[in-house]
Amino acid sequence: MAGNTYRQLLRSREFCALWVGNALGVASTTMAGLTLATIVYAQTGSAFLTAVAMFGPSTVQLVGALTLMSAADTARPRIVLVIAAVCMAGAHALQAAFDLDAVARVLVLLGASYVLSIGSGTRWGLLSQVLARDAYALGRSAMNLSVGVMQVVGFAAGGALVLILDPRAILWIGAGLAALAIPVAWFGIGDRPARRSGRVGIRETWQGHRALWQLTSVRPLVVALCVPNGLIAGCEALFVPYAGSGAGPLFVAAALGMLAGDVVVGRLLPSWARRRVGVWLSLGLAVPFLIFVSRPGVPVAAGLVAIASVGFAATLAQQELLVELTPPAMVGQVLGADSALRVTAQGLAAVLAGVLAEVLGAAAAITVLAAASVTVSGILFPALRRLTRPAQDHRPDLITSRA
Repeated sequence: MAGNTYRQLLRSREFCALWVGNALGVASTTMAGLTLATIVYAQTGSAFLTAVAMFGPSTVQLVGALTLMSAADTARPRIVLVIAAVCMAGAHALQAAFDLDAVARVLVLLGASYVLSIGSGTRWGLLSQVLARDAYALGRSAMNLSVGVMQVVGFAAGGALVLILDPRAILWIGAGLAALAIPVAWFGIGDRPARRSGRVGIRETWQGHRALWQLTSVRPLVVALCVPNGLIAGCEALFVPYAGSGAGPLFVAAALGMLAGDVVVGRLLPSWARRRVGVWLSLGLAVPFLIFVSRPGVPVAAGLVAIASVGFAATLAQQELLVELTPPAMVGQVLGADSALRVTAQGLAAVLAGVLAEVLGAAAAITVLAAASVTVSGILFPALRRLTRPAQDHRPDLITSRA
């Protein structure tokens, strides 16, 4: 399926199903996650358990990537996506229907999130099949836009509803949204075969990871997708310590910058331009944050954040290359691992940012993290420039199919 506009993408039944299903899932997990964190805090007064309820599901993605991510390529995509939607809807319904203690609530959430991590790899791998190669970055851009919008809607709706409804009622709403994704996946996505044969298991997953890591073209891309961006996520984690009650405009500026970058890079630039610009965007993502060493006021800081956040669009070019350079039978696994590693890197960077801020102060910590991001991007720059050249070797022979 080819297309160079968002409207053309949505003419594809399967892409539309992926887009809608992803949007429903994000809205559901965002709304229910905020509500669950509220319930857990009310039950325990524990900031730790509340943080686990809110952000633990992201960390569980790494566990999925290290254990059963091979299912993203060795199982039928429609089946995996339906199972993931059923698990999330069931988890929200279980939370709403029963008076669970805080630990049980967190465990139910983490278990469902583990299944969702496999669904994430399946979704991104299927996207590479549904779309023509020259439309993949545009498709990721459209998916990113839906994620951003649904997160805003989910947090806003969840925050408003928790003031007027019983938390269990909000969890039922989250379960309903997740349940809507079930028929969307079943009827909207074709019954495509698995991309490769093999058993779903830890051994299969690790064999795939080892084979992928042997590809010299994949290694710098994975690092580029995880580390520089993760360090800047650490900078964003310090917006509240830096600006206090004025942090809101910084978060808004970050969202607007990311939105603008996704539209311009994913929608307006051709592939060759996107790849050439992408290697510079990674540097541009961090450089404006270096100015935080001078402790600019909120208006100037917001402008810097908006400019920097455009650089997140570098991931579109990098993911496009990753799909091109990965053997087709492993696309789901590598994209699922990429997603999990990026989220984990962001979480670890946020913890590091907090430690640095305690010692150096927020402004200095932001500057240090930005300098580290620039350094990593600079080290990767020659390898990434080489990868923008045509005629790369996909080396599919590294992956063997087994019954």
